[in-house]
Amino acid sequence: MLTIAFETPDQPEVLALIADLDAYQLTLYPPESVYALDLQTLLQPHVRFAVARSSGHAVGCAAVVLQPAYGEIKRMYVKPEARGLGAAKQLMALLEQAARDAHCRRMTLETGPSQPQAISLYAQQGFLQCGPFGDYADDPLSVFMHKQLD
Repeated sequence: MLTIAFETPDQPEVLALIADLDAYQLTLYPPESVYALDLQTLLQPHVRFAVARSSGHAVGCAAVVLQPAYGEIKRMYVKPEARGLGAAKQLMALLEQAARDAHCRRMTLETGPSQPQAISLYAQQGFLQCGPFGDYADDPLSVFMHKQLD
């Protein structure tokens, strides 16, 4: 059974997920093109961190950084063996609801061109490609996306 809930990221099982994500991203992009949030940032009150669990085991995670104008999705990851269970879509739905609850008018995210499955997932969820936002610079190894919230 799959459950999705907001949790603290500083749990050993969740830290292992984050480490897996970091290792995976560094196989795809140089370090200067990986815009990951560290644990201290993930623990800040304006960040909501969600965990997907299957039979009690952490199999996925994602965060939303709540800004005044938008919510930015960060640290989205589902273990390869847990893909196809709907965890990513459920994580996205929970993060979007948190952004709505915080009165954000849009969702944003940055991913990379070497992750076509992620880009496809985001497009299926209503995200459109856009230019850089916030503090991001234009980077050929970045794909920026956004979604207006009602």
